[in-house]
Amino acid sequence: MKKTPSQIFKEITITLLYAIVAATIIRLFVFETMMVPTGSMIPTINIGDRLFIEKITYQAREPEIGEIVVFWTPFRDERAEKMLRTFDKMMDIFSPSEFKGHVKYVKRLVGKEGDVLTLKKVNGKWKLFVNGNIPENLKNVNYEPDGVFKYPNLWKYLDEASRLRDNEQKYRNYLYAIALKEGSELANIIFSIVGGMDPVPYGIPYYEYVDKYIKPNNIKFDDYIWVENGQVYVKIPKGFYFFMGDNSSESLDSRYFGFVPKDAVIGRPILRIWPLNNFGPVQPLPIKE
Repeated sequence: MKKTPSQIFKEITITLLYAIVAATIIRLFVFETMMVPTGSMIPTINIGDRLFIEKITYQAREPEIGEIVVFWTPFRDERAEKMLRTFDKMMDIFSPSEFKGHVKYVKRLVGKEGDVLTLKKVNGKWKLFVNGNIPENLKNVNYEPDGVFKYPNLWKYLDEASRLRDNEQKYRNYLYAIALKEGSELANIIFSIVGGMDPVPYGIPYYEYVDKYIKPNNIKFDDYIWVENGQVYVKIPKGFYFFMGDNSSESLDSRYFGFVPKDAVIGRPILRIWPLNNFGPVQPLPIKE
């Protein structure tokens, strides 16, 4: 029996609805994509790369130290938001409510809850020690002793500065006081992260992260960051990770913004789908000594 136009239209509509539902389920629970806005993972991942992220593995197990992980920023990164393209902004409708308006970062996991981290020079290069040893997967990675490893009070200063950001005069006075006390380099780092006025109008309202994740978990930075014989140590609290970028000198990572809650993890990048001339699996870190 020949189908009427209305029957054909109805079948097409139902098929499309099924397809949309299936695609939504896959997008929510199995795969998604991200565009990399910065060079923090060069040469492993480059600026402008679009990555295909697999979300199942880390639902079955925790990521291991040395693995590349994609996670939601536990704060609003206003500068990165400005760099997102239309497609990425549209995909924000699928984001968990907790991370609406947040962006994705891709970094390498270097510390899990309970781990103690420090940076030491080995044969003239800075290496990350985790619980007294260099993890096998990180032996070929060199890191810069910046951020909290150089300024143990950085996270506290970011919290205080960000709470003053909307009052320009108090904010300027605070940065000036930091410059007198700790040096202009630290004041510039704080301003470059927090932003809030020309020439850095956008930045990270760091106090939101502190109020959402640090204070509710009764975390006091002084309990997790300490100095012994001139060496800075950082301990990872329960329920958190510590991430760092391969391109250490150009990476805004946990050295600067702190601990990342476990529930911010999205998945692992398995495929580079853009640019087409670099299409293929996300390669492991090259061995360079």
